[in-house]
Amino acid sequence: MSAQETAQQTQTAVRCVGLYQRFGDTVAVDGLDLEVRRGEVFGLLGPNGAGKTTTIRMITTLLPAPPGAIEVFGVDVARRRTAVRRLIGYVPQQLSVDATLTGRENVGLFARLFDVPRRQRAERVAEALAAMDLTDVADRPAKNYSGGMVRRLELAQALISAPRLLVLDEPTVGLDPVARDGVWTRIEHIKATTAMTVLVTTHLMQEADHRCDRVALMHRGRIRALGTPAELRGALGPTATLDDVFRAHTGDRLDDRGDLRDVRATRRTARRVS
Repeated sequence: MSAQETAQQTQTAVRCVGLYQRFGDTVAVDGLDLEVRRGEVFGLLGPNGAGKTTTIRMITTLLPAPPGAIEVFGVDVARRRTAVRRLIGYVPQQLSVDATLTGRENVGLFARLFDVPRRQRAERVAEALAAMDLTDVADRPAKNYSGGMVRRLELAQALISAPRLLVLDEPTVGLDPVARDGVWTRIEHIKATTAMTVLVTTHLMQEADHRCDRVALMHRGRIRALGTPAELRGALGPTATLDDVFRAHTGDRLDDRGDLRDVRATRRTARRVS
């Protein structure tokens, strides 16, 4: 490996090269090349069916990937799945909280799953809850939490292992603007204090524009546009928005109609716990 390649690798959190995945006759990810830099908030955008969640699941080892196709901080996902899992915190699209347990018990369960040493668990759980501003409600059952509180509880679960990469699949879907801002305020605080890298998928163009350092627009399994939000908007003209960028590269509208069934299902789930 050359000095230039070594330097590039030290600056990269996630690298996908020729990533491919199909389900039956459907190609979900089609030769995808992607690089997420260390310390950035990177947004993966696109309509449902674009391949975003499949890509996320391959990066997080939940779906198999071929050797050499994905590296997380230089670790091959296919060859060293356990090592990669120790580097990642993951908040899935569908809610993962056990409503019958308290907030503290939910985070404590993840502490055990991630093999946090027993003598450190109580302190680490308390720290994760405090970081998400959940200390006052930590001993209430999660079924009594609002949607925003549930999402923050899931972030606390993901942070219990002190991950270097936080992967968020639609983290604020179904939340009102105040709850969305609360979730992002805490994500940005954690990132600023830990130099953590954040990889997020979202259908909210305004959220991507304001919160992401760089974004990639994915359509039919491939990256169609990549850059900072300002660069992508600027390529279309001085008054362009990310919604305009989306339409230009997909020929589609991003709203609550059409084929966004997964988003509506997630919102229904969020309302059940709100």
